[in-house]
Amino acid sequence: MIDIGVNLTNSRFDKDLPIVLEQAKQAGLSSLIVTGTNIVESEQALTLSKSYPDFLYCTAGIHPHDASSMDQQAIIKLRELLTQPEIKAVGECGLDFNRNYSTPFEQENAFITQLELAVEFQLPVFMHERDASSKFIELVSPYIKQLPSAVVHCFTGTQAELEQYLALDLHIGITGWICDERRGQHLLDIVKMIPDNRLMIETDSPYLLPRSMRPKPKSSRNEPKYLPYIAKTIAEARQQDLQSLIMNTQKTSNTFFNLTP
Repeated sequence: MIDIGVNLTNSRFDKDLPIVLEQAKQAGLSSLIVTGTNIVESEQALTLSKSYPDFLYCTAGIHPHDASSMDQQAIIKLRELLTQPEIKAVGECGLDFNRNYSTPFEQENAFITQLELAVEFQLPVFMHERDASSKFIELVSPYIKQLPSAVVHCFTGTQAELEQYLALDLHIGITGWICDERRGQHLLDIVKMIPDNRLMIETDSPYLLPRSMRPKPKSSRNEPKYLPYIAKTIAEARQQDLQSLIMNTQKTSNTFFNLTP
């Protein structure tokens, strides 16, 4: 299994990261993609990936929450990061009109800049979208044919949005949100619409601990070792054999991030 979205630079992993990684391996994970959300965290993700070769890889980018930090110096540093072999995608980048920690204008400019970098470096894009699907599609569409591939990470949207993303040939990342009876119930119905070669799985650790896990973990911190539970939930919703789902998502993720199987 490959977890395509883990925030290992988060301070909640500071005290026991080696144990977290060992438990992930024991749970059957073969690779983790560490998410870069700003320049500092992208640099930290790269350092981590160099420390655990052939197990950790990473992305480098500026999250829409941090879009206001996208200045000329940030672009220079991002360009330097994208030359590193451990960095397998541009991102996390995109639009988040739910919280608007950066203004929509700043978010759109940062997103376009990163799409252009992905085209230039011919790297896939690891994308974030919340309450912004129309503008998101408008911005992505001109670049999609020039990109190797792109994924909407932690998809939580509607069936109509999923259909639009699939029509654009985007990949879809599903997290433990699908295990949340309060807000993820609709995903159980529409996850079956995602083709095998477009579906990838992720924990988004330390966020989004699967709420339906029993027994419930003592800590609210999500970890990569819980990915098998998310995979099982997705497989059941798709009425698909679990091993087939794992094999397909691993193959898709290897191809998407250009990993060595």
